[in-house]
Amino acid sequence: MRRLTVVTGGSRGIGAATALRLAAGGHDLVLGYARDDEAAQAVARRTRASGVSCRLVRGDLTQDEHIDALFEAAALDGQVTGVVNSAGATLHVGDLADTPAEVVRRVVDLNLTAAILVARRAVRQLVGGGAIVNVSSAAATLGAAHEYVHYAAAKAGVDALTRGLAVEVAARGIRVNGVAPGIVRTGIHAAAGDPGRLERVAPTVPMGRAGAPEEVAEAIAWLLGDECPYATGATLRVAGGR
Repeated sequence: MRRLTVVTGGSRGIGAATALRLAAGGHDLVLGYARDDEAAQAVARRTRASGVSCRLVRGDLTQDEHIDALFEAAALDGQVTGVVNSAGATLHVGDLADTPAEVVRRVVDLNLTAAILVARRAVRQLVGGGAIVNVSSAAATLGAAHEYVHYAAAKAGVDALTRGLAVEVAARGIRVNGVAPGIVRTGIHAAAGDPGRLERVAPTVPMGRAGAPEEVAEAIAWLLGDECPYATGATLRVAGGR
């Protein structure tokens, strides 16, 4: 059966690396992205070079109708078999007391509420079974004090989503797992206003370095695939020992 996988946050970072890894494995793709048309087109060109199809869908996942539009577009390409719930952002670095309330709401809306609603739509779409991988964060258990407690709290909710939904849909042949990346070389740090964070924090990782998006993508591909058919409800930590 041809695999058709929806990847949110597909134009950058872990989402883009996942799209490329899945394309190399023969997945047709539907990539959701927020605003960077040029980056999305570049990822799509690289995936298509692997001989797969790639549909781009621009939208804001904090808007219900945009989530619907993403999955409606995916249905045009066939039966969805997998979903990677990867869109996210911290938006701010600092103590919670100094984080504007509107930023807290935006972060929770994107990282948790949108993730829940994407998963909700995904289980409706996966009528023949399939797999969902939610991208969480090591921050969910570390707490991210003095950096982004609001983001850590949202990602802890994603871990609960993974566990609860896995039990709820197991009898339908849908597996739900998560990955929890640690410090990874993506643009998330600069986008939050702290471009030096990665180099500052990487030496504190037990493995002594930051991770690469491709390393997280490999874990996601494994969880989506047939190599672990009995795994569901788990969140795999990809954090260099943190």
